[in-house]
Amino acid sequence: MLCAERMQRIVQAFILGLILGLAGSKMFAAAFIVTVLMMITLFIAGLTGFCPGLMILKKIFPSCYPCEESKGK
Repeated sequence: MLCAERMQRIVQAFILGLILGLAGSKMFAAAFIVTVLMMITLFIAGLTGFCPGLMILKKIFPSCYPCEESKGK
């Protein structure tokens, strides 16, 4: 079953594929911009734990760790 955290990784893989496609079609500026944006969001999520993409996905898909979600409330 797909859960929010797994879906987040699928979306990240899709974005990386998009970056490779942009670079392969010689759209280096667009590939660079998407890469930098992804790096910034991953860096912020790593430092603070705040991940807007995961928050949105948790509204659509159940969490992979339902016990941890109930502890924080």
